[in-house]
Amino acid sequence: MINLQNKVRVESNSSSMSDLVFLLLIFFMITSTLISPNAVKLLLPESTSKTMAKQNVTVYIDEAYNFYVGETAVQPAELESYIRNGIESGVDDACIVLRADKTVPVQYVVNVIDAVNSINASGATKHKVILATSPKQ
Repeated sequence: MINLQNKVRVESNSSSMSDLVFLLLIFFMITSTLISPNAVKLLLPESTSKTMAKQNVTVYIDEAYNFYVGETAVQPAELESYIRNGIESGVDDACIVLRADKTVPVQYVVNVIDAVNSINASGATKHKVILATSPKQ
């Protein structure tokens, strides 16, 4: 005689798996908002004005007066060509966001503006430079 009461059941409880997936989703959503979008750490000048623009190219000047276009270190003489390469072809009114440390002398900021003005003069474009600031406290 065969005993039918000792059958092995193959089942899995999926409710704990969905809880785990939900917790992982929350974890990654929270940690992704903590990632800083700035590639170069700067102490930006403070301002009360708020100007929002779609940035095409970001130029950084750190406290050691090093220039970066995106995350690429650039010599001041090469600034114009790197900015030109960063602007999408066919765009006549790009925004170049300048993120300069607040200790940087004005001449370094003017170097970036001159490079953009030179690009505008040679290509009959209307690119503009926007100085990034942090909110005044």
